[in-house]
Amino acid sequence: MAIKIALFGLLFLWSPLVSPSSADEPFDVRQHLSTVSSYSAARASNSDGFEASKIPDDCSVVHLNLVARHGTRAPTRKRIKELDELAIKLESLLSDARHEAQGNVESLQRIPGWLWGWKSPWKGRLKGGELISKGEDELYDLGIRVRDRFPEIFSAEYHPDIYTITATQVPRASASAVAFGMGLFSGRGSLGPGKHRAFSVISESRASDICLRFFDRCQTYKEFRKNQEPAVDKLKEPVLHEVSSALVARFKLNFTKQDTASLWFLCKQEASLLNITNQACSLFSPYEVSLLEWTDDLEGFILKGYGKAVNYRMGVPLLQDVVESIEQAIIANEGNHVRGTFEKARLRFAHAETIVPFSCLLGLFLHGSGFEQIQREEPLELPPKPPLERSWRGSTVAPFAGNNMLVLYSCPANSTGNDRGKYYVQVLHNENPVPMPGCGNTDFCPFDVFKERVVNPHLKHDFNSICNVQLDTRRLQPEHPIPPSSNLNKLMKFFCWLLTGKSEAHSPKQKIEL
Repeated sequence: MAIKIALFGLLFLWSPLVSPSSADEPFDVRQHLSTVSSYSAARASNSDGFEASKIPDDCSVVHLNLVARHGTRAPTRKRIKELDELAIKLESLLSDARHEAQGNVESLQRIPGWLWGWKSPWKGRLKGGELISKGEDELYDLGIRVRDRFPEIFSAEYHPDIYTITATQVPRASASAVAFGMGLFSGRGSLGPGKHRAFSVISESRASDICLRFFDRCQTYKEFRKNQEPAVDKLKEPVLHEVSSALVARFKLNFTKQDTASLWFLCKQEASLLNITNQACSLFSPYEVSLLEWTDDLEGFILKGYGKAVNYRMGVPLLQDVVESIEQAIIANEGNHVRGTFEKARLRFAHAETIVPFSCLLGLFLHGSGFEQIQREEPLELPPKPPLERSWRGSTVAPFAGNNMLVLYSCPANSTGNDRGKYYVQVLHNENPVPMPGCGNTDFCPFDVFKERVVNPHLKHDFNSICNVQLDTRRLQPEHPIPPSSNLNKLMKFFCWLLTGKSEAHSPKQKIEL
């Protein structure tokens, strides 16, 4: 026991030594909220230095594919209840602190004033999860920017077969599609002072939607996630313990790991939805925020991203839909069809559980040999623990209103100097060009190369073969739960054993709701 206590002390003292410094640039917690980040904060923090391709002037845009997440939404009913329970717990902790102080006012001064009498902003709400006005603005403004960026695509008169808009049957997704369409077609109709126009949004039944809600229809994925969630909780527990210990020492309030998880959730809701950063978020140091953000990103990587091939391979129907729409646009363009008589854009609105797998199918956010590894179905290492840099950040991969756009260009053969064909695909993530490892780390790729190197390796699998197979528990493990080459993660694994012992059943169940 003495050895364990000594090791814990060393690890606890070690953490501040590697905390990120705020001397170089100001720390903005709104850019560190993983998938709860607002779209504006995510775009502001996107500065990876990638230099976009210069598209020749004589290339013309032929077709646009958009896959977007819904905008900022209210917390779900389950989360609203959690915040109500947090208010009760905080009241009890403050009462205990007042009693222990025995009239010593100075001992209470370290407690932030906002905690006294705090009530959840969503107290009394019986429903949740809906798109809020901020989310409406995100999609409305995105629609305007997309139209302005690609005027040749959106110059035709509206017809539902020319501009196909689809959404899942979840209200926040369909509402996002409506907000986007209002921006996209603003000033193009005759309705009201804004000259809006009516447009069609199509939704597939939840029971059969394998294009945008494949994660709901894939039994293999459901089994994997159910079996893997306890292991993910165990990976996250050392960070929650470390941060809880720091909060207890700082404020002399007996916070548990579950309290810390709830306070972190409150921080994300306040900062992203209400633009409040001086309450729950101020409880945590920048380094503690980076650790908590990393645990969210870790969960997203393992359960929704590159952690297991089924996570993204179940999205093959969506990838097929994108490629088929591109091929149809090429056929129409080659046939010199009259402008405005064939589909110009296919616009889809869904969830982070849709965006994350689709990004993985494209090979985004991979470096070095990572793309070749997923093509060979080999494991990837987990995102490294702060302060090490990582490419996989939930705030970048799938913030609210996060999106991928695949833009099809037609280029004269002599304009590109490439003999692989005259059609090219450019990939934009959150409206910024991003490199595709499968296309030599360029964002502007010959379509046949894109199809051969990025798409076809995934198409050897189909949805039924991926999702309707019986797997034993051993095969449901992640591709690579702990990277053997990462000393930090080895230390984390040991630290997890050191701290948890037989108390794993009491681990807080803090899940990311996308």
